Amino acid sequence: MRKVKKYLGKALIILIICGFFGAGLTAIWVVNLDIPSFDQFEERIVSQSTKIYDRTGKILLYNIQDNVRRKVVSGEDISRHIKNATVAIEDNEFYEHSGIKPMAILRSVFVNILAGEAKQGGSTITQQLIKNALLTQEKKISRKIKEWILALKIERMMSKEEILNLYLNESPYGGSIYGVEEASESFFGKQAKDVTLAESAYLAAIPKAPTFYSPYGNNRDKLEERKNLVLRRMRELNFITDEELKQASAEKVTFSPLAERGIKAPHFTLWVKSYLEEKYGMEALVTKGLKVITTLDWELQQKAEEIVKKYGAENREKFNAKNAAMVAVDPKTGQVLVMVGSVDYYDTDNNGNFNVTLSHRQPGSSFKPIVYATAFNEGYTPETVVFDLETQFDTNCEDDAKKCYTPSNYDNLFRGPITLRNALAQSINIPAVKVLYLAGIKDALKTAQNMGITSLTNVNNYGLPLVLGGGEVSPLELTSAYSVFANDGVRNPYENILSVETADGQILEENKPHSQTVLPANTARLISDILSDNTARTPTFGANSILNFGSRQVAVKTGTTNDYKDAWVVGYTPSITLGAWVGNNDNTAMEKKVAGFIVAPMWNQMMKEILKKIPVETFLKPAPTPTDLKPVFRGFWQGGISYNVDKISGKLATEYTPINMQEERLVKQVHSILYWLDRKDDPQFKLWEEPIRKWATRQGIVEETEANIPSATDDVHLPEYQPKVKILSPDSRDNYSKGQTMDLKLKIDARFAMERIDVFLNQNYLQSVRRAPFDTSFVLNEDLLTTEDKQELRVVVYDNLGNTGEASVQFEVR
Repeated sequence: MRKVKKYLGKALIILIICGFFGAGLTAIWVVNLDIPSFDQFEERIVSQSTKIYDRTGKILLYNIQDNVRRKVVSGEDISRHIKNATVAIEDNEFYEHSGIKPMAILRSVFVNILAGEAKQGGSTITQQLIKNALLTQEKKISRKIKEWILALKIERMMSKEEILNLYLNESPYGGSIYGVEEASESFFGKQAKDVTLAESAYLAAIPKAPTFYSPYGNNRDKLEERKNLVLRRMRELNFITDEELKQASAEKVTFSPLAERGIKAPHFTLWVKSYLEEKYGMEALVTKGLKVITTLDWELQQKAEEIVKKYGAENREKFNAKNAAMVAVDPKTGQVLVMVGSVDYYDTDNNGNFNVTLSHRQPGSSFKPIVYATAFNEGYTPETVVFDLETQFDTNCEDDAKKCYTPSNYDNLFRGPITLRNALAQSINIPAVKVLYLAGIKDALKTAQNMGITSLTNVNNYGLPLVLGGGEVSPLELTSAYSVFANDGVRNPYENILSVETADGQILEENKPHSQTVLPANTARLISDILSDNTARTPTFGANSILNFGSRQVAVKTGTTNDYKDAWVVGYTPSITLGAWVGNNDNTAMEKKVAGFIVAPMWNQMMKEILKKIPVETFLKPAPTPTDLKPVFRGFWQGGISYNVDKISGKLATEYTPINMQEERLVKQVHSILYWLDRKDDPQFKLWEEPIRKWATRQGIVEETEANIPSATDDVHLPEYQPKVKILSPDSRDNYSKGQTMDLKLKIDARFAMERIDVFLNQNYLQSVRRAPFDTSFVLNEDLLTTEDKQELRVVVYDNLGNTGEASVQFEVR
């Protein structure tokens, strides 16, 4: 026991000595820390700003620090609402602490020790001021300690009001706007002392992520949520009353027009900036001197902006369409080459700074190829037949008229039986709804998600109208999804950055392929084959439509919403996918014209510009439709029971009937595809079957039974009727020389008149002879001969009923 106490005593002494020693080292380390002077507050504008370039690295799209706008004002010139809102959302204990929060620091120290670096911090407003104005953004424990020391120091030197005023004059608000005064004037056209409570809440909400929460960007809903959070926090801290909360929450704040200039490809560039800000933080963008090489093709971007602006003006005049957007993606890499988010980024009257390519709109019929691809995955073919007839698709329609769903086609016509190829190429609605039902809504949504469409997440939100554009997708996502068709079923997620590096050359990120096969190659080829089939789409668009590029193969699909609020065209070659949209930002309807009139001319002109730059390519051909499928899958609508007859006699074909003399016939019975799929218990069966049966009656179709199948068999093509042929010359006993002319003489015995003979040497086709006595001659050219000792001559003879016979002879060539 004494020994234990003795050892414990020694251990305690050692621990105390180590503690004092460690504390001394820490004190020495802290004393020797290089801590910036407060004089540096006036020298805090950093010279190393982030520069964003095009894909060549030569065209500067945006210098994030260019034209910094900041107006420093005193505390008296800043609204108390702004101060309270900032404290409420950033540091609700600001007026109580002495610059740091010990408990928050302990928590962060614990996390940082485990991580080995400064991963977490309990930053107060004072600390944020120090970090923004005096320190770098490096994630090191030493920097964090400097921040704590300086925070304590500044709290002793300045009042809370002075610290808060400095912080508000430093805060970033997006683009070149810094400080609350500049932000107030830019956003609301008033001084910081005059803003309303609601406007103050916005000003407090934005600095956390200025690009993401920009009032001019695509996340206004998120900004609204954060503004309301600020107001609720202010109420919790008794900065405002219940009545003030209610009034401010209901206030409709109007933001002044954006005046950002000196930026190329603004929609694309600010999209990149938002990503950089989210990943690296705003301060890194203004202090690290990052060099960002993007995927943008500046030459194509300039063309796109010019074309969108030209047609934007025309569409406004002709179709009441005030806005347009365009995006181009490289299917082989996923790189975004072009992004035009509106007709004019600076058109404040039409909210031009809003990037439509990232917003969600209804795609109309441009969603159809994804549904058809799902059907092809499940065994349906381009030759599969469905009926384009007026059809009620809701099984509850008789009980509740509000639930009835009877879609119409764009021309209000009904075509009867139609193949999936023609239905998709001509964008016929009723067949598309049937295809979605056959493929399954759940499976169609899964296909869309696999192809990169993330907005259609809940299967319960969509019904059969999904195939006609009942969901909402962004032009960027849909264009990227079409790239899967262009790339033989392989998806490359869209990318906007090739590389990011620091001022000293350190690579922070580099574009790497993330390819994934999400569609069978043959499915992608089937879609490309249909969408590039000018003959198939001619009945709708005409033989020389604006979708046709002559000898250049381009797959393309249009889309128009039923309410004429959105018009789309998405098309592609193996090397480029181009999507275009026309509509109004305020969701008002355009003139009642289909996309072929409204958006296709703009898309066509841009595609022509692109085709000048890319190589001539063709899509890989899909596999042929198997011959052993049910007739309805192979293009036959007249029935599901088939039999083969001899074309000449009309009797049942036999094993002796030549393939080319056989004809497939059907027992004429007109039914829906559900009938031939043995889905007579399907809830939709009666709804599909009834209009088809009525249609058949109107057509005067007389149906048959299996009793109509002929019982007699082909008596024209029998073994004894096959022509007999004998080769008289050349003779197998003779020798021949290379280059010699060989005479072919035959003896033919046939029941029926002879039609022709085909001559083959060593399996190489030589010639056909169509006149009796069918003798001929040919030269023994060296390229027709083999290295073997013996050469083979074969002759196939045909009579005029398709019966065949053949003979062969072997001979030597010296």
